[in-house]
Amino acid sequence: MITCAAPSPSIDRLFEVERLEPGEIHRPTRFVRVPGGKGLNTARAAAALGADVRAVALLGGHGGRWIADELERNGLPVVASWAAGEMRSCLSVADAGSGSLTEFYEESAAVSAEEWDAFVRVAQEAAGSSDWLTVSGSLPPGAAAEGYEQLCSVNAKVAVDTTALGAAQPALVKVNAGEAATLTELTVDSVAEAADAAHALRLRVGGDGHAAAVTRGREGAVLVAPDGGAWYGSLDTSGRYAVGSGDAFLAGLVTGLDRGDDWPGALAAALGAAAANAVVPGPGLLDAALAHALAEQAVVEPVSAAQTR
Repeated sequence: MITCAAPSPSIDRLFEVERLEPGEIHRPTRFVRVPGGKGLNTARAAAALGADVRAVALLGGHGGRWIADELERNGLPVVASWAAGEMRSCLSVADAGSGSLTEFYEESAAVSAEEWDAFVRVAQEAAGSSDWLTVSGSLPPGAAAEGYEQLCSVNAKVAVDTTALGAAQPALVKVNAGEAATLTELTVDSVAEAADAAHALRLRVGGDGHAAAVTRGREGAVLVAPDGGAWYGSLDTSGRYAVGSGDAFLAGLVTGLDRGDDWPGALAAALGAAAANAVVPGPGLLDAALAHALAEQAVVEPVSAAQTR
């Protein structure tokens, strides 16, 4: 069982237009709306990949009820912890002409200390019967400063995707290159530099027995495994809908590990999931067969064999 905690859910909308022109009226040629935010994107992608998944979400207002209903309608179990604030919305606008993607992210509503503590208790209880707990994204205003540390204090293995690590020591931390640079104050412009950042992150969250992954978009990803082995993975493919691909990467990585893949195999699964996500409009709405086929095409090798890239 994989439990995916979502401390900052949202309603994610994608508009696709023929051409995005500031100041003009646009009539979308495609519209997708899904329960979103990094935690729910990860849960949906993991479920699509065949994992036994449930979501734990901090929900509020009419939007929160829509999210809960929509998740249940699509067969993804959700344990809701309720707050007074309304759900945020996130909008992505895909320009079909240029292939660009413009994104607008609303900030989460503030929560009270009592609401945050209730969410932490719900997440910890759910993690008690899980093999993995994933926690992704920012914390809402009002959450405890040590929020990630609280969420990592469980018996399950914890995988996080955040820059708000604090003193948390998860089994696995996954961030993108920009976030890795912020957390480590290192340059992350090459495979070798990404590996250095991943090693630094692994040490930060506990060293031996912990793992760290740094994703670089179309340039692949670097993973430092719990034994210190460093792997580089690449996949020669691209898609138009990048939103949620980092979340799908985390879903693929944890799903692979949960089913018994070794770390290089889980990295290939993560790359396949991320690439499959980018093919379909809407975060986490990937096709499992395509994700598995793409994972088979991924090239995973020791970092030492790829340091010149």
